[in-house]
Amino acid sequence: MPIFELLALLLGAAAVWFWLDSIRVRELAVQAALQACVDDGVQLLDETVVIRSLSLARNEDGKVCIVRKYGFEFSDTGENRRSGWLVLRGHSLETMHLQTSLYLIQ
Repeated sequence: MPIFELLALLLGAAAVWFWLDSIRVRELAVQAALQACVDDGVQLLDETVVIRSLSLARNEDGKVCIVRKYGFEFSDTGENRRSGWLVLRGHSLETMHLQTSLYLIQ
């Protein structure tokens, strides 16, 4: 197998892995946002989160992982929209912010 084909196959496999991992992490983000909204007595609007940024960083074990910041909207009255965001380092929730409160996960 020529090196170009092997390289293309590896890049394709990496792209599929990243896509599947992103789907799993997004579901974690939706569940975390939903739970925070339930805890604060507000409603998560559209029941979804949107990726805002993506970067690489080290976790507590010193391994390189992907850090994703997601944004979402919620309402405390049913007639307004407030914004919130959360940060996932790898598959772990690191920080969450709802316009009225700040959650720090350690």
